[in-house]
Amino acid sequence: MSTTLPAGRLRAPEATRSTALHAGAWWLWALGMAAAASRTTNPLLLALIITVAGYVVAARRTDAPWARAFGFFLALGAVVVVIRLLFALLLGSPIGGTHVLFTLPEVPLPDWSQGVRLGGRVTAEGMLFAFYDGLKLATLLICIGAANALANPARLLKSLPGALYEVGVAVVVALTFAPNLIADLLRLRAARRLRGRSDKGVRSLLQVALPVLEGALERSVALAAAMDARGYGRSAQVPRAVRHTTSALTLGGLTGVCAGTYGLLAAEGAALGLPVLLLGLAAALGGLWLGGRRSVRSRYRPDRWGARAWLVSGSGLAAAALLMHAGSADPAALHPSVVPLAVPGFPLWPAAAVLLGLLPAAVAPRPAHPDRTARTARTARSTQEPYR
Repeated sequence: MSTTLPAGRLRAPEATRSTALHAGAWWLWALGMAAAASRTTNPLLLALIITVAGYVVAARRTDAPWARAFGFFLALGAVVVVIRLLFALLLGSPIGGTHVLFTLPEVPLPDWSQGVRLGGRVTAEGMLFAFYDGLKLATLLICIGAANALANPARLLKSLPGALYEVGVAVVVALTFAPNLIADLLRLRAARRLRGRSDKGVRSLLQVALPVLEGALERSVALAAAMDARGYGRSAQVPRAVRHTTSALTLGGLTGVCAGTYGLLAAEGAALGLPVLLLGLAAALGGLWLGGRRSVRSRYRPDRWGARAWLVSGSGLAAAALLMHAGSADPAALHPSVVPLAVPGFPLWPAAAVLLGLLPAAVAPRPAHPDRTARTARTARSTQEPYR
């Protein structure tokens, strides 16, 4: 008797309301990849992290407005690298070097600005160091952009603790305003093209601006009415001692999380950073739990944290942990030499650790087919029509 499973059983299911991946899992995966990028300046590893993030976004993003954010973050990362190179070109670099590329006219500065210069020698070592540093920051931004493109902000809001609900609403409204505005602009420009009108130039932009702003105002009024109908802002009465304890635990815990995170990222405080981080995290969670007692809202169909969410978030966190270990075991492989100039190598097992970040492309639910999504939306509108 054969014991092999059918091929369809091994494939990831199509994303529906019941099988959709928890939004927090995407953020944990992205933060893990960002933490892995923060441990290296090797351009080959950073390019591999960008490739992994881009592949996962291409494989698992939907056609929602926020899913278009990844291209913006790619452009933002390129701008960051260019700005970092321009700063090194004009203001100099703390890294000395002997390979002079060219010399710019140097502007004399007053005595109180010692250590700062405008112009002067531009060395290959300084520019290469600036490129590595800018690429590292760009990779961090791209990883955050991947989380923005994959995680539904409204579903993430449902999973926030009750103490952070008001802040979460403000953040979600801010995150979804710009994508919806862009979607309205693209829709109206396409409508103008279908009518044979020009969609280019300042005149067409001014003619489109008024309907776009009108749509944004209508969404704002509808959101305010929905929030008022659902009792937004209503809170339960809790004793004063509980409120003070909540504030102390939350502020102290967040301070400990910041100090512990800095200790883990710094080169000297790794031993003390982990206990401080765990202690601060425990205090912050206690404060959030106490603060949630004043929230009287209920959750409808809360998102489940299943095995696929554990695999997705665990792949990013495992990549970060392995890169941290590699940084202490072989720091030269993760931080190629700039003085003297050296060709960066490609460390194999740190690269294999980064490739763990590809796991969400295989285990996360596949995005629903656009035709099926459109049919679901039409069905929902038809069922709501009699109640309007």
